[in-house]
Amino acid sequence: MDGSKLNQEPVNEEELIEKGYRKYHGEGIDIYYNKDICAHIGNCVRGNPEIFEVGRRPWIIPDNGSVENASYVVDTCPSGALKYVIKNN
Repeated sequence: MDGSKLNQEPVNEEELIEKGYRKYHGEGIDIYYNKDICAHIGNCVRGNPEIFEVGRRPWIIPDNGSVENASYVVDTCPSGALKYVIKNN
């Protein structure tokens, strides 16, 4: 699944927030999570436990990995509960 798209269109923060996603801010990438969509498959935690750690608050820290790795892991989310926006720094 392409975590940078929603309904085949590029995601934007306003639409994601409106649809119930919570923003986790990073320097090069923002990751968004919607708990109501999550199927708890665990691809995120297995993909990079430094970024995604359920026993920690906040449980998503985008800067604990590279932008490339974070976007790759989000793209493995089968439910679409994770999305991202890469920033143009």
